Amino acid sequence: MPLKRFFNTSGNRYKELQLKDRLPEMSQEEQLSLLATDGMLVKRPLVIWEGGVLVGFRPQEWEQVLL
Repeated sequence: MPLKRFFNTSGNRYKELQLKDRLPEMSQEEQLSLLATDGMLVKRPLVIWEGGVLVGFRPQEWEQVLL
């Protein structure tokens, strides 16, 4: 799963850091470091469970997994 899915691409911090242009050139370790150190970059909601990960809110997908 590409790490870009975890970034809040519509957030101010993402835009301030010009990550749209920088992410493709960054290593996975650099991307993980950004996500781990700046909560404003993380897309919400984010649910992690034994069977997978849900990123962002798509009601139909959440209903299938959580109900």
